[in-house]
Amino acid sequence: MPTLGLAIAAIAALVSFFTTWFILRRAGKLGLMQQPNGRSSHVAPTPGGGGVGIVAGGSVAGLLMALLLPWLGVPVIMAGILLAFIGYSADKRPIAARWRLGAQVLLMGAIVAVLPIDQLGLPVPESVLLVLLTLGGALWINLFNFMDGIDGLAASEAIFLLAGAALLAYLFEPGIIDDPRLWWMLGLAAACLGFLLLNWPPARIFMGDAGSTYLGLMLAFFALTTMLSFWLTLWQWLILAGLFLADSLTTLARRVLRRERFWEGHKRHAYQALQRRFGSHLTATLLYVGINVLVLLPLAWLAGAYREWGFVIAALTGAALVAAALWAGAGAPLTEDGQAEA
Repeated sequence: MPTLGLAIAAIAALVSFFTTWFILRRAGKLGLMQQPNGRSSHVAPTPGGGGVGIVAGGSVAGLLMALLLPWLGVPVIMAGILLAFIGYSADKRPIAARWRLGAQVLLMGAIVAVLPIDQLGLPVPESVLLVLLTLGGALWINLFNFMDGIDGLAASEAIFLLAGAALLAYLFEPGIIDDPRLWWMLGLAAACLGFLLLNWPPARIFMGDAGSTYLGLMLAFFALTTMLSFWLTLWQWLILAGLFLADSLTTLARRVLRRERFWEGHKRHAYQALQRRFGSHLTATLLYVGINVLVLLPLAWLAGAYREWGFVIAALTGAALVAAALWAGAGAPLTEDGQAEA
């Protein structure tokens, strides 16, 4: 399995890179050129829709799972492609938020429905649990989409979450080396890497909703299936995704409290405030990557090694990250010079 898995990952990376390159070269004809506006962190027209490359590479990687476990692999691949198609359409012309959200809920619900969620052993009726997981997954899809606003950030985060989760799972359960889901995760990470080669600061192409919503859905699926298989705990996933969760939720909460139209685009996330402060997409992205690898990955390992303390470690980590997001300016109104208010 490792040899086949590595081969699948290499193919996924190549498919992603060349698909993204194709879109980059033909973005004008495809109607995917994104013009800078008051909500963006860029100043020059740039091709969008590059996340289609991730979808193509990730779907190729998923074929391994589909061949071995078609009852699970095929529905997930189809749901991901459908959501990516909706995102691709939104990249070309706006689609009302209610329709996009409705599709996300339906497709997330379809994935949850094929998973053995009763194995979680929670004292909650299965129907209620299905609704909660569906809504939580739809929320995560949108939060991940919100965080795709500067060069290289969303793709780097996806690689970290997928590869980091796979590494932790293997460290605690070496026997999963032959489980196709592990290699599907790494194959999707490889697809993100193929895209990242063209999205790394300064980005030549953007991910767009096609890629960000697809990744949000796939990450939610992998989080659920690894928890159901007891590879990782909820607390470990919350720690791994801590930066994105703290930034997006803190920003969202502050906008809701200010009675703003929180569903509309803006540039008031912590990562955007840091990008303006540093004057560099690269510096802000590398800061997030550094915190992920040097801080959150070891903490997630700690939460797995001492599972009885997992909730405490996750809670303290989350509190620290929220404080950091507030300090960075998450959700703060902008001053006249474009900086976040203190």
